[in-house]
Amino acid sequence: QVQLVESGGGFVQAGGSLRLSCAASGRTFSTYAVGWFRQAPGKERNFVAAIPWSGSSTYYADSVKGRFTISMDNAKNTVYLQMNSLKPEDTAVYYCAATGRIDKNWADYNMDYWGLGTLVTISS
Repeated sequence: QVQLVESGGGFVQAGGSLRLSCAASGRTFSTYAVGWFRQAPGKERNFVAAIPWSGSSTYYADSVKGRFTISMDNAKNTVYLQMNSLKPEDTAVYYCAATGRIDKNWADYNMDYWGLGTLVTISS
């Protein structure tokens, strides 16, 4: 099993920044990559960004490219999501997830483990 714990959510004004953290523990070696997803009120959960544990590449949804940066600290088994130039439409619960799949298909149904989420609220 893999345990994922998100932190860093909060309330900020539009244009501001937040950094989310995802601390992973357990059998992380059984997973290939970690991703961030988000779910706005009344909407489906969507992919935001992903990074393999190798750190060899990063993947982003078009809606966050150029504003969000995913990174990791392998020594701490922690993945970060730096979010800049935040917009009200970024308001959502942000989830960290891990997958053992290597096909880079970041659909949420392909993720094997999930955290409980952290709420991000952006005011206009």
